[in-house]
Amino acid sequence: MTVTAEGPYFDELTVGQVFDGAPGVTLTAGHAATHQAIVGDRLRLPLDADLCRDVTRGEPPAHPALVWDVAIGQSTLVTHHVKANLFYRGLVFRRMPLIGDTLRTRTRVVALRQNRAKPGRRPTGLAVLQITTVDQAGRPVLDFWRCAMLPLRDPEALTGHEADLDSVGVAATDEDLAGTATGMLAGWRLDRFRERVTGRHFADLAEGEVFRVGGGDVVSSAPELARLTLNVAQVHHDARAAGERRLVYGGHTIGLALSQATRALPNLVTVVAWDGCDHVGPVHEGDTLSSEVVVGRRQALPGGGGLVHLRSLVQAVGGAEPRDVLDWRYVAVMA
Repeated sequence: MTVTAEGPYFDELTVGQVFDGAPGVTLTAGHAATHQAIVGDRLRLPLDADLCRDVTRGEPPAHPALVWDVAIGQSTLVTHHVKANLFYRGLVFRRMPLIGDTLRTRTRVVALRQNRAKPGRRPTGLAVLQITTVDQAGRPVLDFWRCAMLPLRDPEALTGHEADLDSVGVAATDEDLAGTATGMLAGWRLDRFRERVTGRHFADLAEGEVFRVGGGDVVSSAPELARLTLNVAQVHHDARAAGERRLVYGGHTIGLALSQATRALPNLVTVVAWDGCDHVGPVHEGDTLSSEVVVGRRQALPGGGGLVHLRSLVQAVGGAEPRDVLDWRYVAVMA
C-alpha cells in the first residue's frame, strides 16, 4: 500500500483540532548566522555580545525574527497545501529566548470559512490558527494568530464553515504591552544602551515621522530559509504547487522589512509584538523589496526608554511596476 505523506486540506480541518508534532528546534549560533545571511538581521544585542552583557547582564538573545520564523515554520504541519497567508494578528513575545533554548509549538484551528467558488479555480477556504510556542522549560515565548488559505481535497464539498474572521485574533492593549515589556526586560539597563550607542533613541523620535529606506534588498535563498525554519509549505519549495513560480515565505519579507527598519532606526533594541501583519501581494525569489517606515504612538516605560509603534509598508519590484506586498504594524523597544 502506498500512502502520500502530506498535510490536511481545508475540508479535513475541524475547529479545535490541534497539531503539535513538529520537531522542537534548539536555537544555535549556526541558525543565527544563516538567518542573518538571508534576511540581514541588524539588531545590536544579538550581534554584539559585549554590549548585550552590559545591557541585559546575560548572553545575547536570539534575534526575534529567527524566533517567530521557527514558530511559524513549526505551524506549517497544518498548511502543507497553503496557497497564501492572509494575515498574522496579535503576536506578543512573553520572553526573549537565548541561543541554546529550544522552541516547541502547538497549533490549534480556531476558525474556518469556506470561500465562494470561482470559475476555473480550485475551491479554497480560510483557516485561522492559534500558534503557541514555549521553551524547553514550558515557559511561554509566543502566542499569535495566523490565517492561511487552503484548497479543498473534494472540489464538490460544502463544509458549512462560515466564521467571521474579523473577530478572531486581537492586538494586545497598551496596558498589556507595557506590562509584558516591563516584565520581559526586567533587569535590562537601557540607560547603558543609550550611553554606549550614539544616535537617536526613544526620546528623539516624533510621532508621525516617515522614513523612506534608500535602496532595496533582493530576495534570495528563499527555500533555504524555509528549510532552516522547518517550513514545509509546498509553495515555498515546489514551483509546481505555486503555479510554476515558487512563492516566498512571508516571514522572509517581514525579516527584510525589519532589516530595512533598522537602517532607518539603527537603535531599535528589539521587537516585542505585532499589532498585525497583512500580506497584500505575493513575493517571488529575485524580487527586490523596498520599504517606508512610519513612526506611530510612543509609550514610555517606567525604567526609561519606551515602546514605539511602527508600520513598515513594503513594495516589490520584479520586472514590472512596483507593487505593494506587505503592511506590517509592530511594536519595538527603544532606549
